[in-house]
Amino acid sequence: MKSTTFKQEAPVAAGAARSQLLYEIASGVSGLALALFMWGHLLLVGSILLGARGFDSLAGWLEDNWIAQPTVVVVLVLFLLHAAMASRKIPAQLRERRRMIALARGLKQSRGPPGSAFQPHLESMLWIWQVRTGMVILVLGSFHVLLLGVDVLTPLFGESTGIEAATSTARVRGGLWPIYAVLLLAVEFHASVGLYRLFVKWGAGAWLTRPTLHRLEQIIFWLVLGLGAVTLVVLAGVIEPPFAFLLNGS
Repeated sequence: MKSTTFKQEAPVAAGAARSQLLYEIASGVSGLALALFMWGHLLLVGSILLGARGFDSLAGWLEDNWIAQPTVVVVLVLFLLHAAMASRKIPAQLRERRRMIALARGLKQSRGPPGSAFQPHLESMLWIWQVRTGMVILVLGSFHVLLLGVDVLTPLFGESTGIEAATSTARVRGGLWPIYAVLLLAVEFHASVGLYRLFVKWGAGAWLTRPTLHRLEQIIFWLVLGLGAVTLVVLAGVIEPPFAFLLNGS
């Protein structure tokens, strides 16, 4: 009887393992694609540092060559796919969320006595904050992607169909800058930590140590966050585009 039960359970366990592997691959590939897109997107939005003329020229070129329109659709699909795959790891029950909060508090308080070299488990803290930022991105990111889709595909906002510097700056200056500030911080943390954990999970630690990968993750995080912060400050009208003079004479 025991051997029969084992034979019945073995295919079930193998099938569950294959499904789990497919989930991990789908989550990792979609997450990697979204992280690369977000960094590219930040560089494109960063064209506002060249002034409204540079921003509109680049946006117009992407739209005229039908690069922006399909990209919005693909990104929306990837966003939904990644959210569905990654949400399996988000605590669904209140009891599970309380356990995660208790774990975070325990790790925060486990630094040991003054002068001790003991530190909280880095991987656990990164996972906890990745879950938290993921929930923020799920809400604010959905809002931003849909708003971007409306801009690219319809003339609902602005004077014409497409992304415009005037519309984008007016939106940020009209009161959305706190939302974009939170989204920027959450996205850059989630993306950099996600890539770090992805590389560790799939064997990058065989040729780079974890401390080295963690330092690279921190460098990427601060560089991209710095560029995003300057871009947001320009969009909010706090400072003028610092490189607009490069296009003034052309």
